[in-house]
Amino acid sequence: MTRTRHLTLVTLLLTMTRAADSQQPPRPTTLAHRSTVYAPRGMIATSQPLATAAGLAVLERGGNAVDAAVTAAAVLNVVEPPMTGIGGDMFAMVWSATDRKLYGLNSSGRAGSLMTRDALLAKGHATMPQQSVEDVTVPGALGGWDALLRRFGTVTLAQALAPAIGYAQDGFPVTPIISAEWSAEVAKLRKDEGARATYLVEGSRAPRPGEWFRNPDLAGTLRLIAQQGIGALYGGALGRRIAERVHALGGYLTVDDFRNHRPEWVEPISATFKGYRVWELPPNSQGVATLEMLKILEPYDLKALGHNSARYLHLLIEAKKLAYADIAHYVGEPAAMTVPAAHLLTDAYAASRRALVDPARAADRPAPGKPMTSSETIYLTVADSSGNIVSFINSLYDAFGAGVVVPGTGFALHNRGAGFTLEPGLPNTVAPGKRPFHTIIPAFVTRPDGTGAEAPWLSFGVMGGSMQPQGHVQLLLNLIVFGMDLQDAIDAARFRHLEGRQVALEAPIAESVRHALAALGHDVTPDAAVTFGGAQAIMRLPRGYAGGSDPRKDGMAAGY
Repeated sequence: MTRTRHLTLVTLLLTMTRAADSQQPPRPTTLAHRSTVYAPRGMIATSQPLATAAGLAVLERGGNAVDAAVTAAAVLNVVEPPMTGIGGDMFAMVWSATDRKLYGLNSSGRAGSLMTRDALLAKGHATMPQQSVEDVTVPGALGGWDALLRRFGTVTLAQALAPAIGYAQDGFPVTPIISAEWSAEVAKLRKDEGARATYLVEGSRAPRPGEWFRNPDLAGTLRLIAQQGIGALYGGALGRRIAERVHALGGYLTVDDFRNHRPEWVEPISATFKGYRVWELPPNSQGVATLEMLKILEPYDLKALGHNSARYLHLLIEAKKLAYADIAHYVGEPAAMTVPAAHLLTDAYAASRRALVDPARAADRPAPGKPMTSSETIYLTVADSSGNIVSFINSLYDAFGAGVVVPGTGFALHNRGAGFTLEPGLPNTVAPGKRPFHTIIPAFVTRPDGTGAEAPWLSFGVMGGSMQPQGHVQLLLNLIVFGMDLQDAIDAARFRHLEGRQVALEAPIAESVRHALAALGHDVTPDAAVTFGGAQAIMRLPRGYAGGSDPRKDGMAAGY
């Protein structure tokens, strides 16, 4: 099909859909209303108010964006434990105002030296186990926090950990959404001795909204790290305790695996879209999917299709399927990849994938072109008065990760190894020392400043496993194509493609749109059990910043 005929058919079907849309009144267009936050000097947006307050206090005392980001991340370890902690991994991008350059950090941990495909197959696994101690890989987050502070920070790791230690020792009231997420994992937490003792009130239930919760074991762990540095975990007594416990439960880590962990500074990858340059981190993360989706979508007149119309959503869903087929086949540990991420972002490759989009019918499971997963995650972003900006993400993968807490440590171990595949011969095939395919992706956007250089415009992320690239694209289109206010762009209803032809739509999307998508072959599934991500964002203004925080989370944006 030629490009002209292709786009003409889209327009024709758009007219038919608009006629259907006019038959009943639309639902509300947003989930809730918050005002965009504006501030003259600095801004922080996180998924929990105490973390936002802790980071903001750092900025107000003269600390920079990196100082505030690590401080807030440590507090989130305490107050949002289903999602994040030093038992997980982290990635970040840092815009250095001094260098006028974007830096990338990959602090994802590697598979243990005993995690082999043969070992997993010998235990009877046909696919990677889920939410199991067998999925525990080296936790990389703490090493990443330390690397950020050493390169760009002005405070010590001990200073950054101090507010978190206070909340862990003295306690805090649990917020409503976090309480609900916690409650959903009670059965999982009961299965592990350490998790039950650490995270269940009286060993039986989650804390209720507003109920005070303390984690003195985590306070002790963080004090140990403040005193001894990250070596306590990476090769020291704390790492040894974890390795021994994981091995005793059937996992694959050794003390040397902890000792060998090294965060990696990487070059972010990018693609242009409508005059903006969108930045993601390179594999082993799935950020390339966001960029490939944007490349596929750029030639369409998306604004003419109408925001969240059936035709508009259909194109986004089909682009998502194509990009995800590619990352499932080509993306994994960079050293094992045979197709560089850059090859998936060429104009010619995007055109070849775009040609497969049928404007009149939903695809089932597209094959990868020629040349995955759930996630419990926090995203935060910080900007300071000097113009430094941090885009930061930290995750346990599933809620409370593997559901394993080494008794006395106070934090859950992630199950990121579930992101591997047992299918042989792929970049993401499980093997000792490999980093698994990662869902968590911080994002950044720049635009030309008039002198030929790039200037920062937006730092943002959308939490939620495989929701992340499709959430990134939807938020960006809300801003760039439809010109929405920052908070409105975050609030706007989202779709989430699941698998095959299954897609979930948030309630504000009209019934007529649902019927039109079904007529195109989409299986519009109930959204009750589906999460649609949680965004945080900061936009650089000519003077000062704008900030937004997702009403789907308990968080807030605040500035000074």
